[in-house]
Amino acid sequence: MTLITALPDLDQLQIRGRGNAASAFAVSDLACLSIGAVGLELAALLQRLGAKPAPVTVDRPLANHWFKYSFRPSGWELPNPWDDIAGIYQSKDGWIRLHTNLPHHKQAALLVLGCAASKAAVSAAVATWDADRLEAEIHAAGGVAATLRSSAEWLNHPQGHALAQEPLIAWQNPRKITLRTRPEATPVQPLKGLRVLDLTRVLAGPVASRTLAGLGAEVLRIDPPGWDEPGVLQDIALGKRMATLDLKSIAGRDRLAELMEHADVVVHGYRPGALDGLGFDLQTRDTHAANRIEVTLNAYGWSGPWAQRRGFDSLVQLSTGIAEAGQRWAKTDTPHPLPYQALDHATGFLMAAAVLSALNTAAKGLPVANAHLSLARTALSLQQLPVNSDQAPLAAPDDADFSTTLEQSAWGPGHRLKSPLFVGETSLQWARPARQSGSDAPKWQPELR
Repeated sequence: MTLITALPDLDQLQIRGRGNAASAFAVSDLACLSIGAVGLELAALLQRLGAKPAPVTVDRPLANHWFKYSFRPSGWELPNPWDDIAGIYQSKDGWIRLHTNLPHHKQAALLVLGCAASKAAVSAAVATWDADRLEAEIHAAGGVAATLRSSAEWLNHPQGHALAQEPLIAWQNPRKITLRTRPEATPVQPLKGLRVLDLTRVLAGPVASRTLAGLGAEVLRIDPPGWDEPGVLQDIALGKRMATLDLKSIAGRDRLAELMEHADVVVHGYRPGALDGLGFDLQTRDTHAANRIEVTLNAYGWSGPWAQRRGFDSLVQLSTGIAEAGQRWAKTDTPHPLPYQALDHATGFLMAAAVLSALNTAAKGLPVANAHLSLARTALSLQQLPVNSDQAPLAAPDDADFSTTLEQSAWGPGHRLKSPLFVGETSLQWARPARQSGSDAPKWQPELR
């Protein structure tokens, strides 16, 4: 088996159940294929642990439900994950989406618009701008926004052209690594003992590390002090230890260096060069964490003029033509997004598959490179999937789709969706409930001596 670079074929998987989420695109197939990619790499790992070859089964309805939200509160309500002024606005010449969930992104947008922090004020201000100019000004101010483009416009855009030359999963800087022995690993928990350093936030990277935790990995996520993701952490903090470090301080960076030195896997979402500014350039990482597997992502790809541009799933959908095609498909007057954040979730599962692929490759004594993925490249793969209309509409999740075990999350009790993936007797299972940022100390468990 070589390192994974693309989505698998549906005929490599056993698909259980039926249903298509309503969309102009094959989002339900994307859900099955990206989760199935984890399963195929997991199957190879399980055989190394002595398990017999087993089929990879993906539950199609559950795969779709996991792409939307995995946790159902019991007796309380989730907070709204969206800021009051986040959303799609009409400019002088088109549509633009503002993403203002993070305070500094909101501040940047309001600074450029020069208006009050209300939906009405923002709407009036945006209407006076050309969309492309406003997009550029907000990004220059440190914010994030995206103009609505068609697929053809995106492919003719310099970034779209550059992105089309990239593989879905790109492997760079190969090196020989030595894997630690993990005698505690079993077919039920094949990643038991694997130390995963999670330096990611909303949303794809956390999906990747949540998946690895579901296979038994010891995941330690590092956030800035005071960090929160309302309505999101309940979904993606599952199975992890949640710590904070101030990476602007010497003590914080020194502690991160110690954690990285003992990590088997580093998953991060820093844009090109961002880790360099913290003192963790590639040479430093290779020196102090020579045996790590590294998987990373960004929004718009790793080449081209937008390689360092900030972005989120909802923005990439506008940039790449997905929302414009959805508008035509739905016959609406406004841009029409996917039924869930499919780019985030698919990229996250593919990142987890890349980690498993790297583990399998390293176990053979072959060089392993660092995996690079992007939301925009996942968008291109979705756009290239054939749409199969031979499915009934996807039904909403019901009680039978959730575990009967009550999960005591840090915010309140609830039930978690059942595993969407099975490789023989192995499925995704989590030992820890979802926790808030800062709930744990920034150290490996059990402590290293």
